[in-house]
Amino acid sequence: MKISKIHLAKTISWRVIGTLDTLIFAWLVSGNLSLSIDISIITTFTKMVWYYIHERVWFRSKYENHERKHIYKTFTWRAIGSLDTIIFSWIILGDPMLGLSIGLAEVVTKMILYYFHEKIWFKFKISN
Repeated sequence: MKISKIHLAKTISWRVIGTLDTLIFAWLVSGNLSLSIDISIITTFTKMVWYYIHERVWFRSKYENHERKHIYKTFTWRAIGSLDTIIFSWIILGDPMLGLSIGLAEVVTKMILYYFHEKIWFKFKISN
């Protein structure tokens, strides 16, 4: 699989936004800044891998309705990203309910942020 520079740039830009969101919600839910930073650092790397794969799969899709595609991509990515956050928050904090709380808290904000991130990047007319 050829690495696309634009998809890599898109992955990094989203990860910066997503990491800040995870850090804020992890800190608000756990009350522990140090562990919240740990969660954010680990999920930064795991989510970059998942995001790049997600982006390449959707890029290869032949879905023509761009508005719906942005919405579907938003929901599929959020499912993957939230699961990643829940699992690593649970492992680091040692409490499945805290992991679930952090993952659920960021669902809405990240869907909104991701949707607009998608709309902005679409203006670049990404080609392979």
